[in-house]
Amino acid sequence: MFEFKRLSEIAAAFLKLGLISFGGPVAHLSYLRTEFVTRRRWLDDEAYADLVALCQFLPGPASSQTVFGLGMQRGGLPGALIASVCFTLPSAVLMIAFAYGVAMMGDLHKAGWLHGLRLAAVAVVAQAVWGMGKKLCPDLPRIIIAVAATVFVFLNLTSLSQVGAIAAGALAGWIFYGRREKSDVPNPANTPPASHHFWAALSLIAYAALLIASPVIAAGSSVKGIHVFDSFYRAGSLVFGGGHVVLPLLRAEVVPAGWISDDAFLAGYGAVQAVPGPLFTFAAYLGTIIHGSPHAWLGGFGCLLAIFLPAWLLVGGALPFWHLLLRKTWAQAAMRGANAAVVGILFAALCNPLWKETVSTVGDIALVLAAFICLEIWHRPAWLVVVLAAAAGQWFF
Repeated sequence: MFEFKRLSEIAAAFLKLGLISFGGPVAHLSYLRTEFVTRRRWLDDEAYADLVALCQFLPGPASSQTVFGLGMQRGGLPGALIASVCFTLPSAVLMIAFAYGVAMMGDLHKAGWLHGLRLAAVAVVAQAVWGMGKKLCPDLPRIIIAVAATVFVFLNLTSLSQVGAIAAGALAGWIFYGRREKSDVPNPANTPPASHHFWAALSLIAYAALLIASPVIAAGSSVKGIHVFDSFYRAGSLVFGGGHVVLPLLRAEVVPAGWISDDAFLAGYGAVQAVPGPLFTFAAYLGTIIHGSPHAWLGGFGCLLAIFLPAWLLVGGALPFWHLLLRKTWAQAAMRGANAAVVGILFAALCNPLWKETVSTVGDIALVLAAFICLEIWHRPAWLVVVLAAAAGQWFF
């Protein structure tokens, strides 16, 4: 009875946040702290900071990983899954519904509202580059890493080039910062029981096994579903820096393969800015479009599972070991370099395909600048800017 009450409490709390959490990952972390540290007092600020540090250290969507971790600390694995589902479901349902609407509209190439959404996407990514650059590239070595990552990705336009840039950035970070003794990460507040380590290790093994095996299986199979799972699982496994970085990874997988048109891809990317919840629910939209049948929503939820599964396995596996890794200077140094490389990858995505294929007139430039100013200078919410950009696109283009 007590367990059911606790799980019901978790479900209600995270469903409410899933309905109101506009504003992207940084805003989500603020909502979560207000709800669970200040209001409900499920944990203290130190423990919350530890969890956020872990989720920023790992690849994947930081806010969704924090949700999973909060649910796990409150209700074990059932609590983690319930928290994740309830936080993600409202956004996923909206994105699947939008996918059905896009499918019924047919040719989107000349839609003015779509052009407005595409321009809004340029502004949103530009703001992400600007904000992440200020935070993650504060010194010359990390600026150099970011620039090198940009050039490398430009010269090698494949999904593997992005992985290589992140790996090289991590190595450079270890070289530049590995000998520093002072740690910027707080010491962990809670040390989990040793009995949790066995299951955590299995979770990490499962993550690595799927990451290695899924491309191999896909290469030897002609089943589309296996290729789709592999693409979304790898995207979820390799995204450092938040949901916006998933754009170039997913586009490189789904557009060249002919699963979805570039117009429909960017329409969904613009729309996901206007709904609450995690940006990774973009996968539900893509999966629905890719499958394109009356039961396409099943494909949407399948892609959603594939892209979130790495985050769940990593958080569930790493949380019991986090207190040990936090003491390793080399790990923190490598992450400094990897995060700087993410800035370079995101800047490359901003230039190509977003700016190159979207902005072509003075009016386009004016709308992008206006949207950027609204986001960065006037601090207007992303959903409002996206809606206004779509309306301006319909009216003026």
